[in-house]
Amino acid sequence: MVKFGYTIIYVSNVNDALSFFEKAFKMNRKFITEERDYGELDTGETTLAFATHELGSSNFHGGYISGSASEQPLGTEIALVTSNVDAVHSSALDFGAVELKEPEQKPWGQIVSYVRCPSGILIEICTPIAN
Repeated sequence: MVKFGYTIIYVSNVNDALSFFEKAFKMNRKFITEERDYGELDTGETTLAFATHELGSSNFHGGYISGSASEQPLGTEIALVTSNVDAVHSSALDFGAVELKEPEQKPWGQIVSYVRCPSGILIEICTPIAN
């Protein structure tokens, strides 16, 4: 069996990325290297981590597309689940996120919004999907 362990997002500044998620979403910092080139948030069973573009470039000799360098958001998102999408969406905007889509109710009952954080990450803020 394979278990999903973590997601690493390459950003310009790991400390800034961690700080945004701490402030906007009330997440706790779990770890940051002494060099500040890699850090993790305590998000539950699966870890959300950030690494510098320099560290990412050392893994991919052909390079990669940076989320912060792309005018449009990349085709990958982080989904944050909450019972109060409006409040969390507003908090993200208060701390520098750009609104891509205001909260709306989907036909299946879920409330969903989209923001792009200062590091360029596409974030879905949503209520849980009902069983």
